Amino acid sequence: MRTAVLDLCAHTEGRKKVPISEILLEILICPLCKVKVELTADASGLKCPECRRVYPVRDELPVMLPDEAIIEGAA
Repeated sequence: MRTAVLDLCAHTEGRKKVPISEILLEILICPLCKVKVELTADASGLKCPECRRVYPVRDELPVMLPDEAIIEGAA
């Protein structure tokens, strides 16, 4: 599997490079909604645009478990 280094937040001074597979990003979906997830701006997680769950990325691996996800905007 090919791994690429994505250059995130290029418009800011502190550029953050996160090694994550481009192929993996293309195929990952929310396990609940079955919608493609998107990398968050700070690359700390993968967000489902449908249910707003943010799944964490730990040690360059996405944790796609609903119990581990945080619902963005929930108080």
